Amino acid sequence: MLAKRMTWFDWVNSLFMIVLCIATIYPFLHMLSVSFSTGSVRMDTFHLIPPEMTWANYKKVLSNDFMMSGFTNTLIRTVLGTALSVLFTIFTAYPLAKRYFPHRTFWTSLIVFTMFFSGGLIPNYLLVKGLGLMNTTWALVLPGLISTFSMIIARNYFMSLPETLEESAKIDGANEIVILFRIIIPISMPIIATLILWSAVGHWNAWFDSMIYMTDSHKHVLQVVMRRIVLEGTQDMLDVNKLSDDPNQVVNPDTIKAATVMVSVIPIILFYPFLQKYFVKGVLVGSLKG
Repeated sequence: MLAKRMTWFDWVNSLFMIVLCIATIYPFLHMLSVSFSTGSVRMDTFHLIPPEMTWANYKKVLSNDFMMSGFTNTLIRTVLGTALSVLFTIFTAYPLAKRYFPHRTFWTSLIVFTMFFSGGLIPNYLLVKGLGLMNTTWALVLPGLISTFSMIIARNYFMSLPETLEESAKIDGANEIVILFRIIIPISMPIIATLILWSAVGHWNAWFDSMIYMTDSHKHVLQVVMRRIVLEGTQDMLDVNKLSDDPNQVVNPDTIKAATVMVSVIPIILFYPFLQKYFVKGVLVGSLKG
């Protein structure tokens, strides 16, 4: 009887997962198909294969000055922000993982407090403006340099490491800096890969802070440019009247918008497979240990 129940459960669970996968993947495939379609295709027509395939939409998007500047700004922000965020998160989490760190509970509680309460939008804006960070990449990187949640996960991971590794290194004369960079970090690739993935995805998808702190349109990140094209339909970002030099080609803003979405989504999707094998282990150990 139990085997029969398990069989039915497996069937229902498998059916649910198939439906969930279809509901998740289909919109992406539909948008991809529209982005490769000619101007005669409408966004509300559902298909997975373009009736007539063309690269014209991507050529137009990639040749746009605002798209290229947005892509460059996003790439710089993602690389710089991820590197600094992971580095300072490790510098914060590693000391808090040590039992002999003075007032460790107090400092951990103080940092966790920031997860639930913040100064708000206006004080943050005044702070960034007062520091002279407006229209600079630092305005997008420094305010969210350390994620409290990521720091806690990293701290728990470091607490799960055996203390004998550090004790043996200290016997050989190594100090804390040497132990961190030559012993702890090399064996902590799962949590480091997790931090890199979280930070990179967060910086790549962020747009609100750029819209607030950047007054120069050429310094906006890619997501802000995409938002203005897709949602607002701003003509100065992508003039639909100049989409094609061919007078016989039908101009369709929907296919251009679909290509814009794909240009902003595909790079970060290609980033996942390189860190996937470390991601699960890093999250599990960091959330359960300590």
